[in-house]
Amino acid sequence: MTLRMEHLLKTIYSENSASALGGQAILLFPDKTVLYGFGFGAKGYQVAELCFNTSMTGYQEIITDPSYAKQIINFTFPHIGNVGTNKQDYEREKIHACGIVVKEPITEPSNWRSEQSLNSWMEDQDLIGIWGIDTRAVTQKLRKCGAQNVVLIHLEEGQTFNLDYYYDILTNWSGLNGLDLAKDVTCEKPHKIAPTQTDEDAPHIVALDFGMKQAIVDCLIDQGFRVSILPATSSIDDILALNPEGVFLSNGPGDPSATGQYTIPVIQELLNREIPIFGICLGHQMLALASGCKTIKMHHGHRGANQPVKNKLTNTVEITSQNHGFAVDRSTIGDHLLETHISLFDETNQGIAHKYKPAFSVQYHPEASPGPQDSRYLFKQFKLMILEQRNHTQEQLAQLTKKAS
Repeated sequence: MTLRMEHLLKTIYSENSASALGGQAILLFPDKTVLYGFGFGAKGYQVAELCFNTSMTGYQEIITDPSYAKQIINFTFPHIGNVGTNKQDYEREKIHACGIVVKEPITEPSNWRSEQSLNSWMEDQDLIGIWGIDTRAVTQKLRKCGAQNVVLIHLEEGQTFNLDYYYDILTNWSGLNGLDLAKDVTCEKPHKIAPTQTDEDAPHIVALDFGMKQAIVDCLIDQGFRVSILPATSSIDDILALNPEGVFLSNGPGDPSATGQYTIPVIQELLNREIPIFGICLGHQMLALASGCKTIKMHHGHRGANQPVKNKLTNTVEITSQNHGFAVDRSTIGDHLLETHISLFDETNQGIAHKYKPAFSVQYHPEASPGPQDSRYLFKQFKLMILEQRNHTQEQLAQLTKKAS
């Protein structure tokens, strides 16, 4: 650790340091590092995994992404909140993130689309924030030490921090390993969404909601899909009852191996029936697990809107938006799968395609929101796959009819 890092981060946990520095909010680490700042948003405390996001825009979309369930977001961009919040930029109405960490104080919003300040919005959403933190130094700590479980506390004015109490809470939290969070963020019941101008011949797909972002739904609708959204725990019978021409596996939070306990058999049956499949993020990991791969917890994950990915099929580079702390273990990708994309940051797996079944997936977020749109072609690729499978099925039926006659 550099001298600068020691100066910024190594406030040793003790009653003396607590009383000397004071402050309205603190961030407590497993190594008993305590960072003091100023609280905003809701009061209280949250224990969660601390991660960092390097995006320069789109903080409302990031905060409302269900994939951040049981996580506290450390923003490296210093000016968070300066454009306020609005109802159009929600990814989901219910927020599952546990808190945010920012450098600069929250200013009054300056944007014509703003409907509410970030501070008051977070109060309404029961979301805790802390500012006055060197967020880039925190990022260096996470990059060096890996993902950290922390406690974020924002108390009423005049209250004192009982660090022993919060440290006990922190040490007793198990973390994200083995935690199935898709059940917590999925939709409560099935529902359907159709394009404004519905084509009777438009492909009908089922989307399994592990924590699906609204921007993904919008991209599917833009392709002309008729979409039936089902809860994450839906059975194969639930899916087949809707007679879909394709199945989409959404993004979501938590340990993929835990969610896979009930999802893997469903996906394997879909593969057996050769129903086209497209997965994003957690959906990518679900397809990989169902295809015999394994997943691993990453050192600190990928979260940001400027992540370079190499498309191995075209030998081109796509700048992508990413948000994940688990990855598919490249060493477990079998010969029946084709690795289509890799990260140019650390060469982790970023995409697979099945060689013998109509199925593919990517680890990153082609819908972006926020981020570049280099990879939105994948939604069109999914549609073309479904139409090709439809034509193949019609040809088979025609041949069977000819034989029968």
